[in-house]
Amino acid sequence: MNNKGISILVVEDDVQMRRFLRTALTARDFEVTDAVTLREARLVVTAHPPMIILLDLGMPDGDGIDFTRELREWSHTPIIIISARGREDDKVAALDAGADDYLTKPFGVNELMARIRVALRHANLIKTGLPQETILEIGPLRLDPVRREVKMEGRLIVLTPIEYRLLLHLARNAGRVLTHRHILQEVWGRHYGDRTHTLRVFMAQLRQKLEPDPARPQLLMTEMGVGYRMLDFQE
Repeated sequence: MNNKGISILVVEDDVQMRRFLRTALTARDFEVTDAVTLREARLVVTAHPPMIILLDLGMPDGDGIDFTRELREWSHTPIIIISARGREDDKVAALDAGADDYLTKPFGVNELMARIRVALRHANLIKTGLPQETILEIGPLRLDPVRREVKMEGRLIVLTPIEYRLLLHLARNAGRVLTHRHILQEVWGRHYGDRTHTLRVFMAQLRQKLEPDPARPQLLMTEMGVGYRMLDFQE
């Protein structure tokens, strides 16, 4: 992947973590800008909008979740949270606020690069527009929205309307963590955000139809206490 010209803003007040991120990113030809406060980050995002933001939650002049929510009022720039906070509530709050992904410190460089690739692909789809009829091929899965046809390793899969809408939404966001609330509101409607049991039932049904071993899914992954992620085979 050619990363030249891809600008990344690192919003992090810890010197060692900032140095680690800058070294890892510049070694892969990303253009890196640092911000050690949210105030600095606001100035950078406004004056020189980056293509992606790596954001720590515990900043000296505010909380990263509030900053994420603020940015989402006017910007679609991908935001990947990098935080020592590993609680499920923090992950859910950040993702529901509009973050694209969440990495808990410490994390490896390869994992970070995979999340950056996913976020950039998703941003490109938003920028260029993903035609509703686009055929999606994700590993062994193939979805044809025009025919409403789903195939797994060439085998035709029969889905109910809700199962199909759920799978299509996951596929269009492959690689991203989607919270329970987000999925329920997008697939069922805005009044269904707290019906996590309903979502679990339908995810179990999809796994029964798509996964070779539903108890050990290879495509539809659970993010414990947070939501679900369809594995992106390009990560």
